[in-house]
Amino acid sequence: MIQITPQMRILVAVEPEDFRKGIDGLAQLCRNKFEEDPFCGTVFVFRNRRKTSIKALVYDGQGFWLCQKRLSKGKFKHWPGGYEGLSELEAHELLILLRGGNPNEVNTAPVWRKL
Repeated sequence: MIQITPQMRILVAVEPEDFRKGIDGLAQLCRNKFEEDPFCGTVFVFRNRRKTSIKALVYDGQGFWLCQKRLSKGKFKHWPGGYEGLSELEAHELLILLRGGNPNEVNTAPVWRKL
């Protein structure tokens, strides 16, 4: 089982990606397009063009996890914007995004100290 912790770095791809890609294709995308190391433990989050599905890719030290959430009805209405194709989120913001909410409009306690 994978657990998202506040210590994890979470990067969200701003533009939609081709969901026919598996672990190798998404890891290559992280290296080539985003210039990020997919083996560093960062959680990479992608969405499809129709905004009905999200994939998360993370390396846990032994291998890659590729998790997908596909909505049975509706779409993900809110998606982070950012520079150079990536946006960084906190762990609680990712959980809100996965539930279909807007992580930018959530009033939570500020992060006291970056980990």
